[in-house]
Amino acid sequence: MDRDAVLALYDRRMRRGALPDGPGARIEHVGAVVRQTGAGEDWNGVLWSGLDPSTADAAIAAQIRHFAAVGCEFEWKLYAHDRPDDLAGRLRAAGFTAGPEETLMVAATGDLDLGHRPPEGIRLCPVLDAAGVEAVIQVHERVFGPDGGRLRHRLLARLAAAPDTAVAVLAVAGDRPVGAARLELMPGAPFAGLWGGGTVPDWRGRGVYRSLVAFRARVAAGHGCPWLQVDASDMSRPVLRRLGFVPLTSTTPFLHPG
Repeated sequence: MDRDAVLALYDRRMRRGALPDGPGARIEHVGAVVRQTGAGEDWNGVLWSGLDPSTADAAIAAQIRHFAAVGCEFEWKLYAHDRPDDLAGRLRAAGFTAGPEETLMVAATGDLDLGHRPPEGIRLCPVLDAAGVEAVIQVHERVFGPDGGRLRHRLLARLAAAPDTAVAVLAVAGDRPVGAARLELMPGAPFAGLWGGGTVPDWRGRGVYRSLVAFRARVAAGHGCPWLQVDASDMSRPVLRRLGFVPLTSTTPFLHPG
């Protein structure tokens, strides 16, 4: 894999050329900033910026004013290769708080082993209705903690307005959800996003997470999407490496109360 070329493609198509990730959101190109603005329960934030030391502070202040006027907290999604080099420090000085660093990892769908099946006692169930969304929320909150209802809002909105762009799946043991994951497919985009993959503690290490990755990879391949991308945590990164994913860069969410 030519990592530089793939990262350049990701920046060009998924950040600078981003599409809104929900029916109520809009992408705005404002100077050297690309941001998404939506309602309070949508994801609001900066996806890409092309700044330098002479323009960074003014651009940061402009985004704070914009989202304060909208009345939303927001995220500046910072990547390690973004410029200027001290952009993280400038964001902190402007009142942002950094979240946990993650690793942007990618894989070509054609290079992956899509045959990983769930372990014995587990079945994978696509989410098709509100009851399934509630089960996803149940798993998500056990694995990642409460999210204030935002994931519920986003999943229900996508299932209602654009079901072909979002796939959610549950790993179920008996009648108990023990794992969940999501796939986002933006029309025409070269990368499908893997999000929210997690397994409850007593089922970890048995292959549930691998089977959730393979399930979503098969769906993406079926839609003709050439690449998968995931913002990997420390926990998922080793598993994804073994499955064939390659790290491109790191990414850190910088949060502002708006």
